[in-house]
Amino acid sequence: MEKLIQITAVAAPLPIDNLDTDQIIPKQFLRGIDRQGLQKGCFYNMRFNSDGSPRSECVFNRAGFETTQIIVAGPNYGCGSSREHAVWSQQQMGIRVVIAPSFGEIFYSNCFNNGLLAAKVSEADGKEILSLLSDVEPTKLTVDVEKREIRLDDHCWSFAISDRHQRMILEGLDMVESTLADIEEIKAFRDQHEKRFPWMAKLPAIAKAHLVRCGD
Repeated sequence: MEKLIQITAVAAPLPIDNLDTDQIIPKQFLRGIDRQGLQKGCFYNMRFNSDGSPRSECVFNRAGFETTQIIVAGPNYGCGSSREHAVWSQQQMGIRVVIAPSFGEIFYSNCFNNGLLAAKVSEADGKEILSLLSDVEPTKLTVDVEKREIRLDDHCWSFAISDRHQRMILEGLDMVESTLADIEEIKAFRDQHEKRFPWMAKLPAIAKAHLVRCGD
């Protein structure tokens, strides 16, 4: 996955509470067998009319927002279904960061497992950031992952992120790579655990023997 240390980019305000995954990518765009082409369906009902023509009132269709890489939204962003496509489609649209006071739990995990930064701010800070953004005149925010800060001119807000998730974003690690990064600690724990409970080291051989007998 691509590393993210600091980004300064256009931020699109989406002052919507409980924006769910079906609003992010409607179910009709989940028919493919791979991740390709999902950007077309991202925020489809916001971006397009029923005849497929662009909706002029949608922030993503306005001049200057073509390069949007940051979304600032209301609480409980990404609630609803567990579809991972909600993360993939935003990434294919160029989104690197979503800022909100809270997120749907599964969506939040999906973000970090795929390299999308979900930056949690307080409700008060979330409202203040939204109040300083415009859906007509593009405004750029700076998000600093190392400092866990969001900056705009002389304003600075902190965002919450666990050490593990911060490391995944900074180093571009997925779940497997994040686990393998601690492989020596994992091996050390296993060795200590097996010394304390030596019978556990024999379990794989016992299980294998049992399977062989079952096969007979």
